[in-house]
Amino acid sequence: MADPMKIRASLKGDVAEIRILMSHAMETGQRKDAAGATVPPHFIQSMTVTVGGKKVIDGQIGTSVSRNPVFGFKMKGAKVGDKVVVNWVDNKGDKRTDEVAVA
Repeated sequence: MADPMKIRASLKGDVAEIRILMSHAMETGQRKDAAGATVPPHFIQSMTVTVGGKKVIDGQIGTSVSRNPVFGFKMKGAKVGDKVVVNWVDNKGDKRTDEVAVA
């Protein structure tokens, strides 16, 4: 199982600022190890973010995203205490879900 995500969600006025750090190797399948063998691809393929039970992001991710990617966005309509739930699935079927409340 992957390490927990670090999620920050804070309300500033009527805008929620949400930042997500995902711990993942994000291998492209093009790098070679010390022995010269190709390291197999291992990357996050999809992610979803819900805020207060409403899906706000349903995205696809590919091999061009760096190791331990950070995503951030701002949105209106969130309230203090709303749950921010982040899910991802990688190309090997590994999954991770973490959540935090808007502060």
